Amino acid sequence: MSTSSTLSPSQPEASLLLGDQLCFALYSTMLGMNKVYRKLLRELGVTYPQYLVLLVLWERDAMTVSEIGERLFLDSATLTPLLKRMETLGVLARVRAKADERQVIISLTPQGRELQQRAKAVPEGAFCATGCSPDELAAMRDQLLVLRERLFKNA
Repeated sequence: MSTSSTLSPSQPEASLLLGDQLCFALYSTMLGMNKVYRKLLRELGVTYPQYLVLLVLWERDAMTVSEIGERLFLDSATLTPLLKRMETLGVLARVRAKADERQVIISLTPQGRELQQRAKAVPEGAFCATGCSPDELAAMRDQLLVLRERLFKNA
């Protein structure tokens, strides 16, 4: 962030400088993170959003689309095409719930479960790419979780 405290007449207000924007710092950081993950996930044959779905299902298999959406902060209109592509890849199955056919249950296939073993190197690769210590990353993550909570509360 810019630390200049004086503005010249030709300089825009500090709040409108790109380098002063928290949103841009988060956005551009996420672009860098996506590049790191794209490289790490290439051999698994999944995209970053697909990896996030897999992480949720590796924690607890057989979830509804809405449960996955809540965990990932995604609506069903965004999530459904992603899940359909993952079904085509053979890593998950989509089945209508017997109790309520409006609900779709998402479950891992054997291929999706097998990917979990192959994905074990991904977190370590991402950690190494940051150049941060475990304590630095934990503190940063915790601050971002607080920020996320505040933003959703005030959105």
